[in-house]
Amino acid sequence: MSELDKRLAGKVAVVTGGSSGIGQAIAIMMGKAGAKVVINYHSDENGAREAQQKIESQGSQAVIMQADVAQPEDCQRLINTAVEQFGQLDILVNNAGVQKDSSFVDMTLEQWNKVISTNLTGHFLCAQAATKEFMKRKVQPEEKTSAGNIIFISSVHDIIPWAGHVNYATAKGGVQMLMKTLAQELAPNKIRVNGISPGAIKTDINRSVWETEQGRKDMLTLIPYGRIGEPEDIARVAVWLATDEADYITGTTIYVDGGMTLYPAFSDNG
Repeated sequence: MSELDKRLAGKVAVVTGGSSGIGQAIAIMMGKAGAKVVINYHSDENGAREAQQKIESQGSQAVIMQADVAQPEDCQRLINTAVEQFGQLDILVNNAGVQKDSSFVDMTLEQWNKVISTNLTGHFLCAQAATKEFMKRKVQPEEKTSAGNIIFISSVHDIIPWAGHVNYATAKGGVQMLMKTLAQELAPNKIRVNGISPGAIKTDINRSVWETEQGRKDMLTLIPYGRIGEPEDIARVAVWLATDEADYITGTTIYVDGGMTLYPAFSDNG
C-alpha cells in the first residue's frame, strides 16, 4: 500500500447505513484508507459483517453495531462505541436512509414520518451526538486539520423535485440546509461539515431499473456523462472529504451525478 492509500490512518469513522450500497462502499473504502470503522446497520447484519470482513482483510479494524438512527439513544450509542472501541471519533458519515414511495394524495402519515425520521431527523441526531464529542478537542485556527468531520450523504433530489417521492425529496432538501447551517455554526470549533449528493447509482434500491435493458436506457437519458454510477464513485469522494487534503472545505455539497443536475432535457436547446 502506498502512503496515499493509507491517508486516513489514525482516524476513526462511524458510517450509518453501512451494510449495503453506498454506505457499505464508504465503510470499506475508509477502512482501506486506514481508518478504523464503526459500521452501523438497521436490519442487514450479514451486509454489515461482509463490510467488516473486507475492512479487516485490508489490515484495518471494524466493529458492527445495530442501531435505529431515528432514536437518540441509538445515535449516542454509536458515538460511544467508536470512543470505547477505538479511543476517539474523527469522522461521521450520515448515510442511513429509506424510501417509502407514493403519490402525494395517497401518501400516508406513516410513510411520511418514516422517511423524515430516518433521512432527516436521524442525520440531525447523529450529527449532534458526534459534535458533542468533537467539541472536546481543541484545535487552533491556524492548524490545517479539523476537530471533526461530518459528511452528509444526500441526493440530487435535494435540488431536483421528484414526483411520487415527496417525503424523500423533502428530507433531502432538509439535509442540504441542515448541512449548511451546521457548517456555518460549527466552523469556529474547527468542525467541518459537507455533503455528497449522488445521482443514479447502482444499488439494491433501484436494481429493478438498471438491471433491465430498457431501464438502463431510460436512466441514461438523465445522465449526460453516459454511465450509471457505482457506489465506489461516492466512496472515493467521501474518503477525500475526510482527509486533511480537504481541510479548507466546509459547507459544500459535491454532486456526484454524471451531470444529472445539468438539466439534460435542455441539451438540444429544449
